[in-house]
Amino acid sequence: MQFGIYSFAENTAHPQTGVLQSPAERLRDLLEEVELADQVGLDIYGLGEHHRSDYLASSPTTILAAAAARTKHIRLTTAVTVLSSEDPIRIFEQFATLDLLSNGRAEIMAGRGSFIESFPLFGYSLDDYDTLFSEKLEMLLQIRAGEFLEWPGGAHTQKVAGLGIYPRPVQEPIPLWIAVGGTPNSVARAGYLGLPLAIAIIGGKPQQFAPLVDLYREAAKQGGHDPRSLPIGINSHGYLADTSQDALDQSFSAHQAAMAKIGRERGWPPMSRQQYEAGAAPDGAYFVGSPQQAIDKVLQQHEWFGHDRFMLQISVGTLPHKQVMRSIELLGTVVKPAVNKALGL
Repeated sequence: MQFGIYSFAENTAHPQTGVLQSPAERLRDLLEEVELADQVGLDIYGLGEHHRSDYLASSPTTILAAAAARTKHIRLTTAVTVLSSEDPIRIFEQFATLDLLSNGRAEIMAGRGSFIESFPLFGYSLDDYDTLFSEKLEMLLQIRAGEFLEWPGGAHTQKVAGLGIYPRPVQEPIPLWIAVGGTPNSVARAGYLGLPLAIAIIGGKPQQFAPLVDLYREAAKQGGHDPRSLPIGINSHGYLADTSQDALDQSFSAHQAAMAKIGRERGWPPMSRQQYEAGAAPDGAYFVGSPQQAIDKVLQQHEWFGHDRFMLQISVGTLPHKQVMRSIELLGTVVKPAVNKALGL
């Protein structure tokens, strides 16, 4: 199983100390985190595109290119690229360039996004939320398939009459994952198109997502694809420390502050410590705890999903850089090898 981490390059004041890094300092720390992930044997690093004051990754491929220069093995992806409000040609050009810089380590993880700021920012209507994604995904797939693009144009894309799209990547085709939050139509579309699927499980009971995995594999069959050849990834919130108590104590206030801000925007009540601990329980969605707890939870979820990749968002909310580095170290040096040994890999 592949293991990785992902981040939104969050840059907010620490809820206990009140310390707020400068954007430049935060990005320096982030690059150190990617570098460490590479050194401890993690397989994939993801950076989510956002256009908000509390996140710094509005141009994730730029940051990933800097990471490519400091790493040797780790694959580099977005988590996610908000395809609906992007130009598919520019997406391909940027990732093809990243692929060349990293010698074939780039991936695209496309999704509709969990925030909507990019829609008005780039002149799109939320009324077109679904049609934007489906049309631009179809165009991106055609760009990925060959050097010259014949595209008739559509409601949200321009006509392209046989023009070349450059540069071409090392990987042909460059990997393209579809990231979903639980919408059945999105899951079925990924399966029917034969594209790898990343499921974000950031709340509730993870076992409830098992029917979506079944739907994905059935849709893949209907699309003429072998489901066994299509990888599935699980993306989750979490934080690892040497003991479960340390993990809960160190991460709760940061997680609570981050989710409370989103909750005020969306009408959610604040999270209690009791709710946080329930989410970190064996049947909960959070990977917050000791390495052994994470090992047990990954293996349990593998029984439900049979997934090939696990990615952990460390952290939700702002935590001290030293603590984040320790969490990355534990994931790479303890959790990953133990899980793969248990799976016979």
